[in-house]
Amino acid sequence: MSEALLEITDLNAGYGGIPVVRGLNLRVNAGEVVALLGPNGAGKTTTLLTVSGILTMVSGSIKIFGSSISGERPEKIARRGVAHVAEDRSLFFDLSVEENLKLGLTGARERRAAAMQNALDMFPVLAPLLSRRAGLLSGGEQQMLAMARGLASEPKLLLVDEMSLGLAPIIVERMLPLVRKIADDTGAGVLMVEQHVNLALSVADSGYVMAHGELTMQGSAAELTANRALLESSYLGGAAIDH
Repeated sequence: MSEALLEITDLNAGYGGIPVVRGLNLRVNAGEVVALLGPNGAGKTTTLLTVSGILTMVSGSIKIFGSSISGERPEKIARRGVAHVAEDRSLFFDLSVEENLKLGLTGARERRAAAMQNALDMFPVLAPLLSRRAGLLSGGEQQMLAMARGLASEPKLLLVDEMSLGLAPIIVERMLPLVRKIADDTGAGVLMVEQHVNLALSVADSGYVMAHGELTMQGSAAELTANRALLESSYLGGAAIDH
């Protein structure tokens, strides 16, 4: 097995030293899309916030590209090649689309120009909107901008939290396959928190299911899809499964 881009071992993480996530083990390899599933309050967002250094782990180990991130600040973790597309999108609404994208750019001028173009190639709907303020975009366009800004940093590991939040199902159906394309085209590993279970598993290689802060199921996307009844009745509940 190749060395993981992200390897989480016995992670306990939470707020104020009180674990919300307990004993989590998870890995993401290069070019792999991993879906992190579970009901609201399961600990999924807490996991992503801890990987990106916004929360400090209580105990356990998180290794990115083979090295521990213990005690590292979010900026240093980002410089390692980790991009976090947060649940709230974290856009600057008074800035233009182009200005928001530039905030994700790193490296020399030539590299920055190429990274900007690559991001626009992946999300071409943004190209004619470069001068528009982010606050005037539709919800779907804002989510595309958040994803494009993350991609502009040329990440090796991309964390995506609830990309579909607040979006119409038809927009979600168009956007989730782009996560697969990002992994395939760039070789980045993607850890994706998503409530649209069937759509998430249709683009993922593997998945982990959390409930009440603990891992309850894991396996390939095909295995989890085949266990639909178990997912629905035991962990996620019928309302969280796409019908």
